[in-house]
Amino acid sequence: MTIYRSRRADVALPQVPLTDFVFEHVDRWPEAPALIEGPTGRVITFRRLRELVRRVAVGLSVRGLRKGQVIALYAPNVPEYAAVLHGAVSIGVVATTANPMYSAAELRRQIDDSGARLLFTVAALLPKALEAAAGSAIEEVIVMGESSEAPGAPAGATSLAAFTAHDGAPPKVEIDLDADIATLPYSSGTTGLPKGVMLTHRNLVSNVAQGEFIENESPDGATIGVLPFFHMYGQYIYLLMRLRLGRCVITMPQFDLEQFVRLTSEHRVRHLYVVPPIMLALARHPVTAKYDLSALALLTVGAAPVSAAVAAEVTAKFGTVVRQAFGATEMSPAVSAGGSSAGNAHPHTAGELAPNTELRLVDPATLQDVTPGEHGELWVRGPQVMKGYLNRPDATAECITTDGWLRMGDIGFLDANGCIVVVDRLKEFIKYKAFQVAPAELESILLTHPGVADAAVIPKADEEAGEVPKAFVVQRAPVTPEELMAYVAERVSPYKKVRAVEFVEAIPKSPSGKILRRELVARERAKTAN
Repeated sequence: MTIYRSRRADVALPQVPLTDFVFEHVDRWPEAPALIEGPTGRVITFRRLRELVRRVAVGLSVRGLRKGQVIALYAPNVPEYAAVLHGAVSIGVVATTANPMYSAAELRRQIDDSGARLLFTVAALLPKALEAAAGSAIEEVIVMGESSEAPGAPAGATSLAAFTAHDGAPPKVEIDLDADIATLPYSSGTTGLPKGVMLTHRNLVSNVAQGEFIENESPDGATIGVLPFFHMYGQYIYLLMRLRLGRCVITMPQFDLEQFVRLTSEHRVRHLYVVPPIMLALARHPVTAKYDLSALALLTVGAAPVSAAVAAEVTAKFGTVVRQAFGATEMSPAVSAGGSSAGNAHPHTAGELAPNTELRLVDPATLQDVTPGEHGELWVRGPQVMKGYLNRPDATAECITTDGWLRMGDIGFLDANGCIVVVDRLKEFIKYKAFQVAPAELESILLTHPGVADAAVIPKADEEAGEVPKAFVVQRAPVTPEELMAYVAERVSPYKKVRAVEFVEAIPKSPSGKILRRELVARERAKTAN
């Protein structure tokens, strides 16, 4: 067995619960802005944020929520999101975060799977939230955002102001750092429908500590909170790391390129966290010429690989350093990152392993370690490896070995600088921008159409989105690609829509009946290459 260890020195891993760790230094900067609502300019200071966290914790305890029980957040990036998440986590209540683009049916699936008792949302999403909550275990729906500072709320819900009206001290709760779950984001993992990823206090505190010194080497000041808070990338950076370091986050409830660039200019942002489609827009969209982005020094790109060409375009245009980061929800999420200077960013790679992290490169067929320099599946071990998938011991056992290695499902190698280079992916899910799309979900919907006999969905390369879902369909009755795409679009979130359909005679399958998606992927790549 060949084990690669981080070249970065191990760091001490604090033995404290997550929210205590994040807010450890708040007294150093109580009046500094913690969160600024980008569209309105509304400011929440660190003192006010800590007060809101306390009041949310009290509100939860008044309603009888106890350690291990679950609340759900179904909202875009609003400042109060941080208060609700940490208010829950501070008393041992688990926060599950749902994509605000979910349909009511998709949200209901997560509510039922997680066992959430309370649902926090915003006024614009309230109709879908109420629909999803009806008949579920949800006991109350609470509205955050603009109405959260006012006593009223839309019919059928409670305002956050009313929810936090109780004063007093929250209960003292003993947290088992290794056993108690802090947050429960959902991920498709390597296959299948989204599963609850159990991230313990130990996982998240460790991962913030592992990344803190890297972040401290990066430019300080405010950043734009454009990555969604429900996603582990955004949650980790904005609601954990940045708050711990006393660095302001300017929230954006939805992405608008010009607003994003304008806020970056107005706040003289030096460090942005982005995904590849935003990188592409910064490189090529003319709107960037309207604003002064001369303060921008570093872009960290994650959630999916960015091409070296696009990274070079951004550097040439703005004179900024680009670095990539690599991880997974199941890793809390950080595995590796480049440095913050031109000399150690290594933008064509995913950077060096985080401290306290080990790596193996394994042949996925033989499960034997490959020869150094060869390509293999990335297996990672460290204190940030998730506890497992909620209620899915089978899926957990497929993903985590008995000796603690998480099988990432990515193929790569280590270069001469000790940086990870990801070259391919074993995972079956599709990465549309920063979102995961499970092929199995789209296939199951297609198979309900009377014109479909069989179907398989794979990723199709797309310059803007990275990947889009493409369906291969065996017809049962006459149907057009447009009809099938519209049929799926009516039943899923916008980012999950099938963007291309190809009719075939048969879907390739193994003797056991498993769809051989890799054959279809290879066929698609060959077609593109020609």
